[in-house]
Amino acid sequence: MIKHFLSFERQISDLEGKIEELRHLSSSGEINIAEEISKLQVAVSKELKLTYSHLTPWQKVQVSRHPDRPHFQDIINHMFTDYTPLAGDRNFADDQALTGGTAFFKGKSVLIIGIDKGKNTNDRIKKNFGMARPEGYRKAVRLMDLADKFSIPILMFVDTAGAYPGKGAEERGQAEAIAKCIQKSLEISVPTISIITGEGGSGGAVALAVTNNIIMLEHAVYSVISPEGCSSILWRSSENANQAAEALKLTAQDMEKFKIIDEIIPEPIGGAHRDPKLTMDKISEVIEKRLTNLLSLNKEELTKLKEEKFLKIG
Repeated sequence: MIKHFLSFERQISDLEGKIEELRHLSSSGEINIAEEISKLQVAVSKELKLTYSHLTPWQKVQVSRHPDRPHFQDIINHMFTDYTPLAGDRNFADDQALTGGTAFFKGKSVLIIGIDKGKNTNDRIKKNFGMARPEGYRKAVRLMDLADKFSIPILMFVDTAGAYPGKGAEERGQAEAIAKCIQKSLEISVPTISIITGEGGSGGAVALAVTNNIIMLEHAVYSVISPEGCSSILWRSSENANQAAEALKLTAQDMEKFKIIDEIIPEPIGGAHRDPKLTMDKISEVIEKRLTNLLSLNKEELTKLKEEKFLKIG
């Protein structure tokens, strides 16, 4: 059973609660109620289909932030083998929010970089709730240089509300670190793919999304600012986040319409958090297809493809 229900999933939560109650009665041997459980499961499926086929932008933001969505660490464990983490920016420290290293993907050597929000309280604190500091982006630049030097494809996974805006981060050159990361992404000539798995917030997300191919999960979001931040600026209150989300055009469907991303990966009915394994299998399939296509291009073609892509967006 799903542990965390979103505010608009109340009816689904009630139905699944009843199923759990009936299962408890059934396991006690008091009564056989398999037929009633089956009916309720059908009702849950119908309610999920109805709810998730008409999500508003603000509801999609909530789904993208669901704590049970696949995290970067889950993706590493499920999709890659022989992962070797490479730590530190060789300048200040090792950022825990943005991590990366070498690995094998279906027999191919790749370099992976990703941002992880963390799973529990201690993990989230350690990873600064997925908000990377300057040393994280400088680490990413170092890893991109390494991949470019040895002609290794790069896969980037994005799930962040944005780069960390704290005093220390600003003092150490947060904006410059992000800008250098974007610059390096444009300069390298190896195949690059970025997958936005949850939140793609602000420049903190853009730093890892300047690639040959950009892919988003169906209920992921990608925006210059969070709905709450936008609401606070425009209305001096975060209470208008719903309205801000609508105006920001931040859904995967909006991004595909504006030709900012290249593909949307469908999620299981009810969101990626309902079947993380199936979601990661779908991500793997799309990456394999995209990576095969990019590996058939030479360095000049890869550079031109990226250049044309972002000039069109501009």
